[in-house]
Amino acid sequence: MTVGDMQTGTGNPPDVLDGPFSTRQLLRIDEALRLADQGTGLVFSVYVGGLDEPIREHAERLHRQLADPDRSVLIAVSPNQRQLEVVTGRHARKRIPDTYARLAALSMVAAFGGGDLAGGIINGLDQLASHAGRA
Repeated sequence: MTVGDMQTGTGNPPDVLDGPFSTRQLLRIDEALRLADQGTGLVFSVYVGGLDEPIREHAERLHRQLADPDRSVLIAVSPNQRQLEVVTGRHARKRIPDTYARLAALSMVAAFGGGDLAGGIINGLDQLASHAGRA
């Protein structure tokens, strides 16, 4: 799933342009997702929005809703709550162990702290995909 693919309950696409990203940033994130998917054979997704407490459990619920959770990697970011979770499925975790997911998360947090939400996500996707390697 790429940014903006989720549907609201009304059957209309969400108003992604009302979110924290410009059109250019959305296109860059979408391209990073596409490259990560194609380069690894895994499925990468990004969720940006509020996360219910407990944060990790909410991120894991979102991950389970993906089409192929075992082969999926979810980056869940809640800028207002200053929270980030990286959730990997069973198959994806074999290629991206928790240690490497944490390193990518630290890199993303550093970018977020500098005010670069889109850049942090893009760099995180690149790091996760680079570690996962080719399919």
